[in-house]
Amino acid sequence: MSTAPRLTALDAVHRALGATMTDFAGWDMPLRYASERDEHNAVRTKAGLFDLSHMGEITVTGPAAVDFLNFALVGNIGSVGVGRARYTMIVAEDGGILDDLIVYRLGETEYMVVANASNAQVVLDALTARAGSFDAEVRDDREAYALLAVQGPESPGILKSLTDADLDGLKYYAGLPGTVAGVPALIARTGYTGEDGFELFVAPGDAEKLWGALMEAGTPVGMVPAGLSCRDTLRLEAGMPLYGHELTAQLTPFDAGLGRVVKFEKTSQAETFVGRAALAAAAERAETAPPRKLVGLVAAGRRVPRAGFSVVADGKVIGEVTSGAPSPTLGRPIAMAYVDAGHAAPGTEGVGVDIRGTHEPYEVVALPFYKRQK
Repeated sequence: MSTAPRLTALDAVHRALGATMTDFAGWDMPLRYASERDEHNAVRTKAGLFDLSHMGEITVTGPAAVDFLNFALVGNIGSVGVGRARYTMIVAEDGGILDDLIVYRLGETEYMVVANASNAQVVLDALTARAGSFDAEVRDDREAYALLAVQGPESPGILKSLTDADLDGLKYYAGLPGTVAGVPALIARTGYTGEDGFELFVAPGDAEKLWGALMEAGTPVGMVPAGLSCRDTLRLEAGMPLYGHELTAQLTPFDAGLGRVVKFEKTSQAETFVGRAALAAAAERAETAPPRKLVGLVAAGRRVPRAGFSVVADGKVIGEVTSGAPSPTLGRPIAMAYVDAGHAAPGTEGVGVDIRGTHEPYEVVALPFYKRQK
């Protein structure tokens, strides 16, 4: 079996731009094009263009599609209107998170489930196994789409210059079919940077044409190509979880502070969903004996914490860093970490991160670190 990473439809574009490439979840992806700090700041102040074609699209269709998804996922998919989207999760029977997902309702009986690249096959296998006797079809559509994202305050203007779709009427967590620069696309307004922006699902054969048109429209207002490195610092500043860091199979949604995505009321006990019993127990534990809580940490100094570093207080380990990086927006290193409930309140003093044997002081803050002005 070949172990060579897969290439997106924009691979030649990235190489022509001199991108630093990296193997990410089995895909050869652009890490950065020049300065990741400059790319980060462009998204915060102007716009950035991302290739996200490594994400996993799975289509679910059929008369019982909604009943099936309500059984397979933790969210109430039945309340998602046509043209809207929902953030949700898929868990194992023991409640452990297999992946966090966005589900788009494309039609009365048609849904698109978008999984993280690293978990796309796991999600596909789980959905296929759970389909059982439901009158619904699960289809692997990963080869059917390329995915481009325009993120940043200039993104609405850039896209408006290339489409007559009703972008003003497109709400957050919604999508509509349209044409962008002559290319048929599903135009979605979700995002993973903390900024306003759009995702464009298109046929792989149209990806290069669309990239070129977007860059031509966006370059005059400061848009730049943006890689995975700045995507990570952007989502970290926005307090958004990343699977394998803040979310794992060893954590339930309640452990991760995201119990709100679990909708027990969508079914009766007789019409259960996968993981319901375990999640009910996790919800009760979270009420009576709160687990470690996810918090933000801001460095007093310049040393950068990394995932897996211990969080300490009074000489004892009280938690663990899940993600850490220098923050271009704050100008200081930041981190997300799970810490004991007793040290989770913003402003808690005496908290540090063990960085190679030295306990560097950190301030506990509420998430997110950054929130855009509406």
